[in-house]
Amino acid sequence: MTIKGKIHSFETFGTLDGPGIRFVIFMEGCPLRCLYCHNVDMLDMKDYKDMTPEQLFKKIIPYKTYFQSSGGGVTLSGGDPIMQPNFVVKFFTLCKQEGIHTTIDTSCFTTKETLDRLIPVTDLWMISLKHFNETKHLKLTGQSNKPILENIRYLSKKKANIRFRYMVLPGWTDTFFNLRALKKFLKTVRFKLIELLPYHTHGIYKWEHLGLKYKLKGTKPPSENSIRKIKKMLEKEGWKVMINE
Repeated sequence: MTIKGKIHSFETFGTLDGPGIRFVIFMEGCPLRCLYCHNVDMLDMKDYKDMTPEQLFKKIIPYKTYFQSSGGGVTLSGGDPIMQPNFVVKFFTLCKQEGIHTTIDTSCFTTKETLDRLIPVTDLWMISLKHFNETKHLKLTGQSNKPILENIRYLSKKKANIRFRYMVLPGWTDTFFNLRALKKFLKTVRFKLIELLPYHTHGIYKWEHLGLKYKLKGTKPPSENSIRKIKKMLEKEGWKVMINE
């Protein structure tokens, strides 16, 4: 049976999705339904192009010298590529055979069996941390945070290369209790870097275009000062922190 992936779009000069310049592939589908999702158009599994791993590889290979000169590579994003593991494993295998650095941008809401298949071909795991209170995580994303946190601990034990992404959402993830829980969790796992992602409203037009109600309307982006305070708080623990706009 031919493996095909549901591909939404590409970015050939990605600078925010992993080290160096990246060829970023946005894939359809996601197990979460985050209230602030800025790629909500990639969730319905409708607007996509079917591609085999080989077809996608042929598309990115002409850019190999271009992105490798910067220490970059290929990033699968979305949506969440974890929804299409068979495709990801095959595509990343092709990349690894050519010495191309592979990154998956994911929520890590999946099974350990899927993680075991992906670990050998994934150079970097960029994992989004949402909320540490399960009730609020359910309200914010539609799913429990328990399997996500368990999977992160599992990847840490397997010595996977992990980079966290943390959305700073005013009134939700920037509270004293959640930041305290964030620090407590980070002390239990191995990771290289945590990125702070300030909440923004750039994707609201996509919700409106799709006729969907944006439930966080009226929520304002965090101030630069609040972001800097969180960054400083985490750096005091000895962690490498960056702000990703």
